[in-house]
Amino acid sequence: MITAVDTNVLSDVIVTGAEWSSVSQAALRRVQSDGRLIVGEVVWAELVPLFDSSSAMALAMRDVGVDLIPMEEEAASLAGQIWAEYREGGGPRTRLVADFLVGAHASVQADRLLTRDRGFYRDYFTSLRVIDPTAS
Repeated sequence: MITAVDTNVLSDVIVTGAEWSSVSQAALRRVQSDGRLIVGEVVWAELVPLFDSSSAMALAMRDVGVDLIPMEEEAASLAGQIWAEYREGGGPRTRLVADFLVGAHASVQADRLLTRDRGFYRDYFTSLRVIDPTAS
């Protein structure tokens, strides 16, 4: 089982005193027991500012057990397609293309996505299995 992990869950685990820290840590351990944890370039890039260096970032991801898996062409195309449908349907710019890249990466290259942003992903990536660490 491959689980893609969203930025919000990993930042919960990395940032000291984060509101959802214990919940996200527990969820991360649960999904890790089922298999591999991955992130794409977008999540990786969003986490970089939380560290003093790229080597510290890479070490932390290794410690957490997360692998960086580059986005496949199919996933990038899916993100663009769903982003275009969102904008054509009147979707406001409150959602950036990065959110669609994360969802498409998980849809194509993983079995599920661990995120606290479940509503968005369930609305736009209907076949994606979404796990919310805060859901009971």
